[in-house]
Amino acid sequence: MRTRLSDYDYDLPRELIAQRPLARREGSRMMVLNRAGQTIEHCQFRELKTFLQRGDLLVLNNTRVLPARRFADDGAIEFLFLKRLGHARWKCLVKPGRKMRVGATAKVDNVTLRVERITPDGDRIVALDEDIDPYAGGSMPLPPYIRRSGDEKDAARYQTVFADEVGAVAAPTAGLHFTREILREIPHTFVTLHVGPGTFLPVRLENVAEHRMQAEHFSISPEAADKINDAHRIIAVGTTTVRTLESGRHNGEKVLAQQGTTDLFIYPPYHFRLVDVLLTNFHLPRSTLLMLVSAFAGREFLLCAYEEAIRERYRFYSYGDCMLIL
Repeated sequence: MRTRLSDYDYDLPRELIAQRPLARREGSRMMVLNRAGQTIEHCQFRELKTFLQRGDLLVLNNTRVLPARRFADDGAIEFLFLKRLGHARWKCLVKPGRKMRVGATAKVDNVTLRVERITPDGDRIVALDEDIDPYAGGSMPLPPYIRRSGDEKDAARYQTVFADEVGAVAAPTAGLHFTREILREIPHTFVTLHVGPGTFLPVRLENVAEHRMQAEHFSISPEAADKINDAHRIIAVGTTTVRTLESGRHNGEKVLAQQGTTDLFIYPPYHFRLVDVLLTNFHLPRSTLLMLVSAFAGREFLLCAYEEAIRERYRFYSYGDCMLIL
């Protein structure tokens, strides 16, 4: 069992971090990993259908990203509005945090915002002099490794074409490759997990088993549960879909229609009961996402695949290429 944080590290050339999406969603490359044969194949995402079997079901996360990033009127502070707590009160992430201690103020849309308290996770609970809609005029909360400001193109491209349920602060990026035309050709269903701010937080403990995930809201509809339980194989699109399915599991290899929260942390040697195939992007070193995929593919095999992806100049992270793990 690999529980050391350093076991999930690798070196990535900075220029391989995709800074913008490709011209076409379906234009990404797709590395195909076969766990049984320990083989690697280089394909295109548009070939996905050729790897599917009769009775397979694609399961995707239909959360919709909020334009939650705002800046103070003087541009000195960045806010990520996470959750409304009541009239004119919000939970936020702020950057830089040192400028927003308890009692500190800033202005957004000429409305004064004051820090009431700081949570153990570092979030700020803020009160505004009057209620505003922080998402009006907000921008997409692009990950910090995208070294530019968001623009109008990101409003569309950092959102899946099937995004429906509003509530995420980060995109389920494995779903960004899909077009409506591709989805029409493949049996599929949707679940929801609203990606929270914990997706931005690094693992800091050397013993990864001691790491705790922040809870995120998920839901599985009765229709989705029926389709999932009747499927021959489940092809999970993205790590958030995996966590939703495994959190919604009941009585072995079935899921229940439900709503709830999950703080499920998947790392080796987790035993998957529902997911048969995983489509996922390439993930950051030492991240919970890399640990989840390591549990699915095998750590050694996965890191070998990452080494080959670097040699072959794949594009990494949110706007990057993908891998299909069979």
